Amino acid sequence: MCDTTAEVITEPVAATGRSRWIRVWDPPTRLFHWSLVLLVTLSVYTGNVGGLREMDLHKLSGYSILALVLFRLVWGLIGSRRSRFADFIHGPRAVIAYVRSLVGATHQNFVGHNPLGGWSVVAMLMSLLLQATTGLFARDDILTEGPLTKYVSKQTSGTISAIHELNASVLYVLIAIHLAAVLGYLLLRNENLIRPMLTGRKQATPETATADLPYARSWIAAAVLMAAGGIVWWVVTR
Repeated sequence: MCDTTAEVITEPVAATGRSRWIRVWDPPTRLFHWSLVLLVTLSVYTGNVGGLREMDLHKLSGYSILALVLFRLVWGLIGSRRSRFADFIHGPRAVIAYVRSLVGATHQNFVGHNPLGGWSVVAMLMSLLLQATTGLFARDDILTEGPLTKYVSKQTSGTISAIHELNASVLYVLIAIHLAAVLGYLLLRNENLIRPMLTGRKQATPETATADLPYARSWIAAAVLMAAGGIVWWVVTR
């Protein structure tokens, strides 16, 4: 993985009056992000409340999350430049350099995800993938069992259920870190990370004019999402 795939703004984002707005997050990426926020919130609520109706919703939200994560993994390979893993997954040296810049005089501002943010995205996706997948085999021995429990023994299902519970705690920690980072950048760096995920655009300097890249075609994202949803539907109904 290359450490030079993302443009770095070496001056503060709004350092001059000549700054302009450039495209960062395409519509599919933004839709994925906010849909995931709603579905994870629903999953957390229904999973902790319990009840027959709530657990039915819990399973449906889990299926939807799995489809979204599968979509994002593919979109990370063929999507718009800023949405691709190659743009924001960096090696150890880039991560260390970025951490040093956080406490130094010159803070590195990346057009897309910074090196720490990029790895947090990967960690979140992997945790969500594990959570949604283990949920397919999990059971609570009271009301609910995943659609694929019939393919494994009760003991195996119990082990997978334990992993499902443990990973939920890991996911909570990752979400807390993510929220803390968003708040920290806003309060300490005066950098709003939420606005670009709403509007798709970010303020940058004239020196980064080449960073204003076109988005990938949305119909491709729609096709990938439909395929991901079809795969999940086939798995849970077989």
